[in-house]
Amino acid sequence: MIRPLLVSMAAGLLLSACVQPPLRGSGDLGLVVERATGSLQIIESSGLTTLAHIDGLGDLSHASAVFSRDQRYAYIFGRDGGLTKVDLLGQRIDKRIIQGGNSIGGAISQDGRLIAVSNYQPGGVKVFDAVTLQQVADIPATPLADGKHSRVVGLVDAPGQRFVFSLFDTGEIWSADFSQGHIPTITRFEGIGQQPYDALITADGRYYMAGLFGEDGMAQLDLWHPERGVKRVLADYGRGQEKLPVYKMPHLEGWAVADNQAFVPAVGRHQVLVMDARTWQQTAAIPVAGQPIFVTSRPDGRQLWVNFAYPDNDRVQVLDSETHQIVADLRPGPGVLHMEFTGRGEQLWLSVRDGQQVQVWDPYRLTLVKTLPAESPSGIFFSSRAQKMGY
Repeated sequence: MIRPLLVSMAAGLLLSACVQPPLRGSGDLGLVVERATGSLQIIESSGLTTLAHIDGLGDLSHASAVFSRDQRYAYIFGRDGGLTKVDLLGQRIDKRIIQGGNSIGGAISQDGRLIAVSNYQPGGVKVFDAVTLQQVADIPATPLADGKHSRVVGLVDAPGQRFVFSLFDTGEIWSADFSQGHIPTITRFEGIGQQPYDALITADGRYYMAGLFGEDGMAQLDLWHPERGVKRVLADYGRGQEKLPVYKMPHLEGWAVADNQAFVPAVGRHQVLVMDARTWQQTAAIPVAGQPIFVTSRPDGRQLWVNFAYPDNDRVQVLDSETHQIVADLRPGPGVLHMEFTGRGEQLWLSVRDGQQVQVWDPYRLTLVKTLPAESPSGIFFSSRAQKMGY
């Protein structure tokens, strides 16, 4: 009587093991934002497949994402003020809150414990515990004459458990230091220029640079020497003398550094501007097909992939960072919105919003490898971002 029972138990355990999902890591996982439907795709770059669809993330019209340091969780910042924590391995929403009325991105702290969200409404930055999404700090921006607060843009993480961000309406850069706990030390830099609209931080976390929409130039803060204040660099950067209509503002996060050169998209011009990354002086302007949005560097720095605002948003041009020559003029399809390299650069993924697809390219052979269907895809984010400053 005992032996059949043991056989039955063993068979049950074997069947249970058969239905368990296989163990896997999260290092090759990523997300595709489907902006029209408020949904995400979880993708994996090893097999070039979609693993899951996740619905219920609200307004994703300007969504961005950061990743936990173990690369298991993604934090999605929605335009409706939503902050959503997604379990990439569980393929589900772990937690979701509405923290504001209109948010424009966020960042994860150096130690991975804090999530900061920059808000248009209410203007300011809110900070949350990365595990529970409980609010731990509220940093209102400078008040305006109408009683509202300045809109916040260009929020990044910085060394020393800091967040750095810009105030669009009042022309300021703030640094919030959380190294001593949940009550931050705020350092304000005023009069940095008119209407900072986006910002970037160098890969080593030293320089924070805000693009200015209201005037030419960029505002640079040296985080090694904040006592020196903010200085103006790239005096010709901005709307310039050619008053071309600006159909879509370029994103500075997509800038590129290669061979001691920094490449940034010009505002309202058909150019990619080149700076010496040591002196921060402009050295060249590369003519391109339209108004560039992202200038994305292949991880080895040799190539730059550039996409464009309407009416040239069906094109992607590939530049040689050494010669500044255009080596390819590609036509992936209508509405190319975002590009993302895998961590080591063997693949380039791009979203074709109006073509309802995501494409995977071999950036060395300049050939299309695969397409995946997607509902109005926009941002593509790989979990390898977890190990990068400012991403």
